[in-house]
Amino acid sequence: MRVIAKRTLREFWERHADAKGALEAWHREAKAAIWTGPADIKKAYRSADFIPGDRVVFNVKGNRYRLIVAIRYDLEIIFIRFVGTHAEYDKVDAETV
Repeated sequence: MRVIAKRTLREFWERHADAKGALEAWHREAKAAIWTGPADIKKAYRSADFIPGDRVVFNVKGNRYRLIVAIRYDLEIIFIRFVGTHAEYDKVDAETV
């Protein structure tokens, strides 16, 4: 899968250094993955939540952080829509962010 944009992850872990390892691991796994639908993601990430608009919410670092992505399965592209603390996540609309 192609991940757009790693820069968003990097900017986040520069502010939250403890998230760096987990976000790098997620990025590496996502790039190597071939996800054709939600079932493929659920195999690797049991705690992933699926929301309308082909969006997925990942728990990062023991649910301390949240990552929201939009996925175009047909194009094999993952768009990073949001990465933040759990408290920041509670303030956004995951379906529209």
